[in-house]
Amino acid sequence: MTNKHIKKIIGDLLPPVVLRKCYDLSLGFRFKGNYSSWEEARKFGIGYDSDIVLDRVKKSMLKVKNGEYAFARDSVLFDSIQHSFPVLAGLLRAALANNGELSVVDFGGSLGSSYYQCRNFLEGVNKLTWSVVEHPKFAVCGKQLFENNELKFYQNLDECCKNGKPNVILLSSVIQYIEKPYSLLEDIKKHNFEYIIFDRTSFLRKGSDRLAIQKVPKNISEGGFPIWFFNYDNFLKKLLPEYELVAAFDTVDKVAEPLFYKGFILKRKCKL
Repeated sequence: MTNKHIKKIIGDLLPPVVLRKCYDLSLGFRFKGNYSSWEEARKFGIGYDSDIVLDRVKKSMLKVKNGEYAFARDSVLFDSIQHSFPVLAGLLRAALANNGELSVVDFGGSLGSSYYQCRNFLEGVNKLTWSVVEHPKFAVCGKQLFENNELKFYQNLDECCKNGKPNVILLSSVIQYIEKPYSLLEDIKKHNFEYIIFDRTSFLRKGSDRLAIQKVPKNISEGGFPIWFFNYDNFLKKLLPEYELVAAFDTVDKVAEPLFYKGFILKRKCKL
């Protein structure tokens, strides 16, 4: 009996509520635990700055750069680009508001995955600068193997913004993997970006923030990663005093309730 037949039988027998609880398992991603501190959660996983993760991401992104594949996400290669059209809409809106020029800070942008994902839709932009802020190991690798006239790599926000004022910051599936995410939000607000775009960010319907371990398939990484699931309303409240919500959108990630993923486009409010 094949795996396909087994899944069909399970689907016929289990009630919908159980199937929803198992849906995230079918994607190969599992979320375990409710840890009291980052240090405790880290004991059961690894960090994105590990050499294992960097090596797998580097190999995948080199194949994208060399034209062997169209796109890579989390070191998984795709024959065609999976566009995030809400993100593209936010980037193009930011460019239109800035005389056709777009300067993006891609925080936690790996080795340029989102740059390669979005680049073909940004041909009409008068001037494009795409700056990835990453862990030192990733930033050094990016400078050596991927940097070009548009794509640059930096180790922190201050260094990235020192020689110019980017008009948009993009955080795609990143802030939930930061030890102190709310400190990062405060740092972002201090830089007064005109637009903030979040994509593929993990949330809870209700209750306090939850710190879990995300177990991932072995073809992506060994072990797992600490991950935050934020209270949806409280997360937005941290930003809305200074920013207005232009749009909220669903993302490609599918998990079981009460967990969910969301994206946002936020614009800085005009000061009177």
